[in-house]
Order: sequence, then C-alpha cells, then structure tokens
Amino acid sequence: MNVVVTGGAGFIGANLCRALVDQPGIDRVVAYDNLSTGNAANLAGAGVELVVGDIRDQGPLREVLDRADAVVHLAARPSVPRSLADPFASHDANVTGTVNLLEACRRSGAHLVAASSSSVYGATPDLPKHEGLATRPLSPYAASKLAAESYALAYAASFGLPTLVLRFFNVYGPFQSTGHAYAAAIPAFVHAALNGEPLTVQGDGQQTRDFTFVGSVVDVLTQAVLCRVTADAPVNLAFGESVSIRQVIELIGELLDRDLNVRYEPARPGDVRHSHGANDRLRSLFPGLAPIALAEGLRQTIDWFAGTGPYPVSIGRPVGARSAMG
Repeated sequence: MNVVVTGGAGFIGANLCRALVDQPGIDRVVAYDNLSTGNAANLAGAGVELVVGDIRDQGPLREVLDRADAVVHLAARPSVPRSLADPFASHDANVTGTVNLLEACRRSGAHLVAASSSSVYGATPDLPKHEGLATRPLSPYAASKLAAESYALAYAASFGLPTLVLRFFNVYGPFQSTGHAYAAAIPAFVHAALNGEPLTVQGDGQQTRDFTFVGSVVDVLTQAVLCRVTADAPVNLAFGESVSIRQVIELIGELLDRDLNVRYEPARPGDVRHSHGANDRLRSLFPGLAPIALAEGLRQTIDWFAGTGPYPVSIGRPVGARSAMG
C-alpha cells in the first residue's frame, strides 16, 4: 500500500508518517508538504519520502496522488488568529487546496482520511459537542474547515470517493511548534515552563478543552488507513475529557515539580469558551480505543521538549477498526 500524508512534515503528520512506515502492508509513505509550518527535520531518519509541494498546485499534487492507495489530508493553514489576520489565505489553503486534493483523489480512487476541526462547532452552547449539532463557526479558520469537510463529504456522496472526515479536538504532543505568535497552548506552556518564562494565558484560564495526545490521534489515523474506514458524516476525534487551561498548567507544574509564573491577558476574538467532544461515533468505528491519559501525554510532551524522552514519540496501543456507512 502506498500512503500519502499531506502536511506530512508538520506536527501530526510527522508523528503519523513515523508510525506508518513500521506498519506491515504499507510499502511506501510520502509526506507532501510545502514546509510553511512543517519541518523536514521532523522526518529525519524515518524512512519517509518527502516531496516538497503545495496542495494549491494541481499538477504536482496530482502527480504524487496518482500512485496513492490512501491519503491522509492534514495540510492546512492553521490558527484562529492567523485566519483573522488574513482570511483569504486561510480560505485558499484550507478550501481551495482541499478541493484540488479531492479532484486528485477522485482521479486515483485513493481512500481519503481528512482532518477537520472541533472549531466548526463554534458558538453552539451544547456540551458535549456531538456530530448532530448545528455548526456555528466563530472565525474564518473554523469556516474554512467546515467548508473543507463539507466538500469532502460531498465528493463521497457525489462520486463514491471512500472518505472519513475526523474533527480533531486540541491535539498536542512532540513535534508541535512553539516560539511564535500562533503557537498552541500546551507547547507554548511547556516551552515557557522549561525556560523559566511566564506562561501567557488568553482569558481567565477557566475555558475548557478536550485535549488529545498526538499518539492517540496517530493510532486512530493508522487504523483508519489500514482498514479503509469510511463514514458518510463527520466523526469527532476526541476522548471526552473536559479540562480547563488552569488544570493543564497545574499538571505541568506538578510534573516539573516547580511553581509556574502565569500571566493573564484578554481573551482572543474567535476563541471558543468551552469544547468537549462526544465520541460515541468514533468508538463505534474504532472499538477498543485506548487513549493516552492527559498526565501521561503531558509527561511525554515535556520529556520530548526537554530532550530527555523517546524519539520518536511513544505511540499508544493499536486499536481495532471497522468501516461503517450510514
């Protein structure tokens, strides 16, 4: 089996590519990445073929996907603040790029696993967020991810493209970038804590998230590829644990055995107050899920940032999977 991972040199992509190359039945893993946020060094020594290219360029994308049996689509322009600064760029990468990819998959017949985002739920007050809820995006980024997942499901319905759309909830772990204005919360916190710097929190810290360790995400993506899992509606990739930002900071302090200096700033426009994902649909497709707990995931993340942990990230136990349409 030949597998292409768009965004394969990025945070989730690098973890996934490293896991896929060790799977029986997978002969070739290609990371397709424009390196705008990914890093070729993330794949060093992994046995992964890196092709530098952009999903907005139809010719090179089609050439790579023509030989693909499966595609995991992780390439995107991430970040709510970045989309507020330049909405068109987010639309171009996340929507137009996805349509280009869908056309290439339709040509090759490749099975597609596509990453969406919990941000599509937006202002919907219901908790936990389940896939039957109406979507109310609060940012251009969220709107672009909703449009991209809608296109993927429309191609499945219109052209029979075998497709699985997964809504990711706040993924964290090794290979996640930090040190820039758009860094996600956990890597920014860990980086600051290890360097004795203040941890900056936008808002009061009582906002909650369903944090998902990258190893658990990789387990699901790997089994989705190997078992050609499909669904005709979006599926939350979450494990049902609602944790506040303050609780995360407390856990980091405990794991490092030190007091942390926390600085609070005004909440950012477009940020969701509470996010907590229902996972009934996920568990029906992937029975036997064994997600890595937050404390253990944070420990592995801290070890990786400190340069003392295993390389690459330790992946959790494999899970069974089955395909379901309807």
